[in-house]
Amino acid sequence: MRFHVELGENIRMAVDAVWSHRFRSALTILGIVIGICTVVTIGSITSGLRQGIVTFFAEFGPDNIFLNRFDRDPNSPGSPKELKRKPILPEYAAYIRENVRAVEDVALELFISSETSGFLTAKVPGYETDNLMLVGFSANAFTIQPRELAEGRFFTPQEEARAARVCVIGPQIREALFPDGNALGRTISVAGAEYTVVGVFASAKGGFFGENRQDMQIVIPYETARLRFPTEDRLIIVSRARPGMREEAYEEIRQLLRRLRKTPPGLPDDFGLSTTDQIIRRLDSILSMVVLASIVLSSLGLMVGGIGVMNIMLVSVTERTKEIGVRKAIGARKVDIIVQFLTEAVTLTGIGGVMGIAVAFLATLAIGKLVPALAAPVPPWALLLGMATSVTVGIFFGTWPAMKAANLDPVEALRYE
Repeated sequence: MRFHVELGENIRMAVDAVWSHRFRSALTILGIVIGICTVVTIGSITSGLRQGIVTFFAEFGPDNIFLNRFDRDPNSPGSPKELKRKPILPEYAAYIRENVRAVEDVALELFISSETSGFLTAKVPGYETDNLMLVGFSANAFTIQPRELAEGRFFTPQEEARAARVCVIGPQIREALFPDGNALGRTISVAGAEYTVVGVFASAKGGFFGENRQDMQIVIPYETARLRFPTEDRLIIVSRARPGMREEAYEEIRQLLRRLRKTPPGLPDDFGLSTTDQIIRRLDSILSMVVLASIVLSSLGLMVGGIGVMNIMLVSVTERTKEIGVRKAIGARKVDIIVQFLTEAVTLTGIGGVMGIAVAFLATLAIGKLVPALAAPVPPWALLLGMATSVTVGIFFGTWPAMKAANLDPVEALRYE
């Protein structure tokens, strides 16, 4: 009971001390507010970003395995080491389909790049755009990686087999080329060839900073793309594993590709093989580094705030020397004095932590309004980290002033003027 009374009294005294020097206290905790606000805001933004990325890759299919020449996005230029790798051959798809029993189906996706095929633009009379991705899909790709249509249909296996010049476009392409919204049956010109629009994709889910590049795709039949762009080698082979057999399929494909490409034992794979959860894990490691960097940067503000707390507490000890002498004279122990001043320091930084979290909430709401894709609730771990950090700063930087107060000689303290 005595502990609860003393704790309540210490908190009351701490609040009174902070309130009696409001302006000084506000300036002191400014660094704490900035540091905590940074940690919580970055935590919220990365949480919203990750949520969009997870949704984006979930659309790729949990049982799918992606075979690529590079270890990254096929639209990326690739590292110098990756550029030395042999291309992924379309024949590999047949080998996988015939030899990997854990695979249910295999699709081909050819990404057309401006590096090898020239500057890409899409045109209709009166409108054009260069903000596009031109991709050749085998007809079964829409089954392996299901996508919703806003209108129209996908092209058929027969259209792919005869290399028909048809296409399915993303909603951003429709908006850029057909402001009236009527795209079906109309013709667009891409890289010097004309294609009839047979379908329009629905807006894709998720994305990076609110952008999903699937919304700017123009998808043509794989055979059409192969004949139209014979030098293009940015090929992805998508294999859908049988339910519950993805890991087995992954290893079988890996071993098959090593044999087909004659990769010597002991050397690393000269191809990229990945699943959606592997991609998400890699992105998580990047986001973790972003959060860590934000914590390091915010620690500078916290250190400045902590030094300010130490300074104000030392001043407080000096100003209240006689009060400390009186408390000691009537029986207060060293530990009582230490707890009193530590409580005051933690109260000071705790107020800064609460204010920092409040500012972070407002900043997160503002960012969510400006960039809806980053709108996300403040994650609980960020709140806990923010409060724990503010309390830790108070204890760390308040210990020396508290020890100094506890070690004052009561006789000398009572004489102090």
